[in-house]
This record gives sequence, C-alpha cells and structure tokens, in this order.
Amino acid sequence: MRPAYTLAAAIAVTIGLAQPLPAAADTEVETAVKNTANPLFQPSPLAYQFPPFDKIRDADYLPAFEKGMAEHRAEIEAIANNPEAPSFDNTIVALERSGALLGRVSRVFFGLTGANTNDAMQKIQAEVAPKLAAHNDQIVLDGKLFARIEAIHAKRDSLGLDAESKRLVERYYTDIVRAGAKLADADKTRLKAINAEMATLGTQFSNNLLKETNAAALVVDSKDALKGLSDGAIRTAAEAAKTRNLDGKYVIPLLNTSGQPALASLEDRALRQKLLDASLTRGSKGGEFDNRAIVAKVVKLRAERAKLLGYATHADYVLADETAGSVAAVNRLLAQLAPPAVANARAEAADIQKIIDREGGKFQVAAADWSYYTEKVRKDKYDFDTAELRPYFEADNVLKNGVFFAATKLYGITFKERKDLPGYAPEVRVFEVFNEDGSPLALFLLDLYARAGKRGGAWANAYVPQSHLLGTKPVISNNLNVPKPPAGEPTLLTWDEANTLFHEFGHALHGMFSNVKYPRFAGTSVPRDFVEYPSQVNEMWMTWPEVLANYAKHYQTGAPLPQALVDKVKATEKFNQGFATTEYLGAALLDQAYHQIDASQAPDADSILAFEANALKKAGVDFAPVPPRYRTTYFSHIMGGYSAGYYAYIWSEVLDATSVEWFKANGGLTRKNGDHFRNTLLSRGGSADALSLFRDFSGGEPNVETLLERRGLNVKH
Repeated sequence: MRPAYTLAAAIAVTIGLAQPLPAAADTEVETAVKNTANPLFQPSPLAYQFPPFDKIRDADYLPAFEKGMAEHRAEIEAIANNPEAPSFDNTIVALERSGALLGRVSRVFFGLTGANTNDAMQKIQAEVAPKLAAHNDQIVLDGKLFARIEAIHAKRDSLGLDAESKRLVERYYTDIVRAGAKLADADKTRLKAINAEMATLGTQFSNNLLKETNAAALVVDSKDALKGLSDGAIRTAAEAAKTRNLDGKYVIPLLNTSGQPALASLEDRALRQKLLDASLTRGSKGGEFDNRAIVAKVVKLRAERAKLLGYATHADYVLADETAGSVAAVNRLLAQLAPPAVANARAEAADIQKIIDREGGKFQVAAADWSYYTEKVRKDKYDFDTAELRPYFEADNVLKNGVFFAATKLYGITFKERKDLPGYAPEVRVFEVFNEDGSPLALFLLDLYARAGKRGGAWANAYVPQSHLLGTKPVISNNLNVPKPPAGEPTLLTWDEANTLFHEFGHALHGMFSNVKYPRFAGTSVPRDFVEYPSQVNEMWMTWPEVLANYAKHYQTGAPLPQALVDKVKATEKFNQGFATTEYLGAALLDQAYHQIDASQAPDADSILAFEANALKKAGVDFAPVPPRYRTTYFSHIMGGYSAGYYAYIWSEVLDATSVEWFKANGGLTRKNGDHFRNTLLSRGGSADALSLFRDFSGGEPNVETLLERRGLNVKH
C-alpha cells in the first residue's frame, strides 16, 4: 500500500520500493487543465474522502498530475528556501504536509492501473512515469533541502521530540541519503537518468505482462477436451469465450503465477501441457510483449545505481534497510530451507509417480502433471479431494461469517455495507468499519473478481492513508482475482482463494488500524520483509474451529462442513509442502541471483533464460517438475516493489509461525489477544522499529524451527 505523497513517498518511488509510476494519454490537456470541475483537484467531499470514482474521467488524470507536480515543486522550493533556521516544524512537518494533490491523484490512478486499467490509462502511465521520476529526483537531490534535513538530524536528540517525531527525522535523513542526496553533481546527473529510464521500463514491463497474459489465455474448441473440470468451471470458460466473441468455444484465462488452477482437474494431459506452456513462456517468446530486454536493462541499471550509491550490489542496497539487514542473512535463511524443501518435493514426486505407474502411464511426472496427480495422491492417502470443500466456501459467507466474524471476535469491529459510495467497477463493494464503541474507523473496498483490465494476483491498496496530522481516516481496498461465475450462479471459492481472502484482509487490518500522526508511517509503511507478516497471521483464523464452523456451510442446504472433512483438512496441512516451498524458493532465489551481481555480470536479453536456468541449478532448486512460482519475464514482484525482496514472504512467515504459536498459547480468538496485537503492532505502522514491535507483541524472538515444523521440512527423506 502507498502512503500519502510526501517526500518519503517520493523517495520510495525513486529507489524502486513502490510500484512503477504514472501513465498518460495525449488527451485535451489544456482544456482539462482549465476545467476546475476536475474531481481530483480538491479533496473528495464524500465520507472519509472516498474517491469519487464515478466522476473521474481518464482525461482528468494527466492535468491532475501536472498540477500536482507543480504545486508540490512550489511547496518544496518554499521549504528549501525558507530564510528561517531549519526546524522540525518548518521542514520535516512541512514536508509531510506537502504534495496533497499529487498524492491524491497518484493513489487513485495507480490503484486503478492495477485494478481496472484501459488503453488510455496505460498511455498516461507511460507518459507520466519518467515525469514523476524526474520530479522525485528534483526533490531528493535538492542540496538546500538536504542541508536543512541534515541540520535537524544532527541535533535531533536535543529538540525535545516525542518518539514518533524523532523517528520521522531519522527516516527522512536515511531515506534521502539512500536516494543519493550526498552524491557529487555528476553522479546525481547519472542517477536521474537511471531513475527515468527505469520508470519507463517498469511501466513497459507491467503493460506487456497484462496484455500478454490476456492474449495467452487458452482457447479450447471442444467441451469434451475439458473433461475433469466442474460444470461451473466449464460454464465460466464458456462465458469467458463469449466476452472475447468466441461463442461456442471455451477460454481458460491465465493467472499471474506459473501454475494454473485448471491443471489440478484437466484430464487431457496434452491440454494440461499446452496450458502450462502458455503460462511459462509469457514474455519470453518474441513479439511485442517480450520482456527479456526490459529485464536485462533493469538488472544492469539497478546494479549500476547501487554502485553509485556506495553498495556492492542492488541486493546489498535494498537489504541494508530491511529487517533482514544483510545479503548474508537472507542467503542463510534460503540456504537453510532449500535442501529440505527439494528433498520433500522429490519424495512427493515419487508418490505421484507411483500413481502414474499404477494407472499404466508410460511417462515420468512433469510439471504439467503435478497438480492433477497431487489430487489423486491426496485422495489415495487421505480419501480427500479439495474440490469437496468448494460448496462450503460461498464467497459472501466466507467474507461476512468468516473474515468479518473473526475480526469482530478479535477486535470488536463491525461492518456495514455502503452501497451509496460508488466503486470503480460494478463488482466493487464498499463497507464502513466501526470500532466497538460505534466510532467510525475506516472504509474497506473489496474487489473480488478477475477482469481483463486487472493485473493478476491479490493485493491491498490505501486510497486514503490514516494520519492525525492530516486528519484523515483510512480507505483501504483488497483485490483478488477470483473467476466470476455466470450470472445467477454462486461464487464458490477454492481453499486457496478463501485463504487469500483472509490473507489480504490482514493487510487491510494493518491499514485500517493505523494510529499514527505522520503519513510517512501509516499502515503498511513498514519494511518489505515485515509487511507480509500481519497478513499471514490473519490466515490462521480461516481454520480456527469457531470461525470455520461459522462460515463453512453448504451454499444450498446450509449444512455445516462435515467433521470428517475438517479432520481431513487438518491431516493434510503438511501435504505437498515440498512443492509449495520449492516453487516459492525458486522465485526467491532467482530474485537474489539477479540482484547479487554487479553491472558487468548482468545478462543481456538473449541470455536471460540461460541465466535463470543456471541460477536455479546453482541454488539447488532446479527440479523440473516444480518450476519457480514466477519465471523471470512475468515476475512482476521484482520489477516493482519487491526487487531483492521476494524472500520477504518466507522471512515474514517465520514471524507469523512464531505469532500463531503465541495466539494458541494465550487462548486464541479473544478480544484480549486482538487488542494486544492491535495496540502493540497493527496500529503502530512504521512509527517504530519493526522487530521491536514484534518483540513488544510476542515477548520473544522469531524462531525458524517453528516454520520448519509447520511446513514439514524438519522431516528427512
């Protein structure tokens, strides 16, 4: 999620910790600039400053960006040239208040380029990205501004500041130094050029990926070929074909990951292979959407920028400011996990091969076979098919009687749907959230369904961040990519989709419970390897007995999920964890491989796939039946905010596993525990050191052994 557009946010964009920025279309700029009715020019009059999505036109964005940058430049110049001696209020607080319009348009625009983009917005994004990069550089490389920040930082201990204010000074100083404020003029010039080029490349990558993912959807001519898919999935495929004017055919859209859900059900092996090939080759098979050259340029530019800033590699640069602290620490964790993960995956492959051989298959298990035969192994070992769960996971029930119910039990918060507030798409739902005493807390948007203009995966956004300084309450969204069923049919979630709903709501809670003064610290403005931790903790309530019993009911009969199925779910908690951990580690190790090299070692476009293969082999995770969760050319995490940081999910899971044990030891789903988690950690955002917050909550240190036990990686094969 993105904080208000302050200097801190500008720095985050400049150093690549935020998603690639703006887009632009050559639309009636001069006319629109004069149009004072532009709804982005002023704070929204709606409750919580909720964006007036129904009034915003594509033509409004570019004028708002231009006006926002101009206003922000004027504010920064006034701060930098203030004749008064630098003080906390006239410099740091003034910076926190600056950039209101630019922050407003940025949050709306980039929220929608992820969730509901179109050709015009993509053109705007391509135009504005380098402009924003230049704007950010103009701020963070301003010598006069830096001198003021440096002067305040030098005397911070004698200013009588409270803890949050003192930390704000320290973060501003650290962030601006890391952004290049101390560089010589020639190096600043080169840094500006690098940042501008990378902003453009990041936009190209994301737009290419969205277009190729849509174009690479698998078109199937015959219903017979879809044998194994449920009737509902087949109807959804038929609907998807109709939206593409392919009546009579069937379309299986691609998700952003390597693996695709249909692989677990399709009986036709050749069709499974065709589907997986379409997924794995995205961005690497030539043509206008090929991303290899983009990745090659970005890797080299990141390495060059790190060297300019005084770091050996981009990974060293990124990790110096994360809770991990160093490349060595991340490498130790990944090296500790990889061998047992691959060993478990090989053991799981052996179980799959037994099923293949028993059925008379004359082939060795391949990646396209894994999900399909894993379900057979699960059924063989546990008499359990995960498809049996879907009738009990109707989406609205999971949301209201699962996700919301758990949050009410833990934190006392309640929810009321606000149909009067306009979403940016017909499917978007808006809920007002209240504290236990009835006081307003936040607005929550849920955007559940996949659509052509929506990037893959699941994520959270802050359309309005919380800040006592600015007097704002949070407006937070969750975005998923659940296939939308045909009209009139229920949305039945898979196990993974239900788990994702709980996970993303953990991010929402982090944003909604934010209780900080400064927007720099709002919500999820924490280190990247800490941001996933609260959301992973929230996953535990999905299977908590009291919660599961409240929402897992058959969508037709209302019958509760049978205890026999519950027992099977518990029995299979560690099932297929070798695969899950290996595919994740493949991506995490690949990310580190690209970012732990200097510019002279960076591969060129033609060598990208060979570099990828060699990196996986060197790390010991080159097990063909388990490709990495993301291959290089569609690995959008590392082209955006998670470069050298994809390890964060497993790093956060160490904290999560330790925290789950804390909740269990202290009584589980109780208000006392929820209040403790909220008060010591969720409400604090980035206002204190992340690991200190973890210790305040848990009373101890993270323990990797807890994670190994959870994933069954402490079992040797």
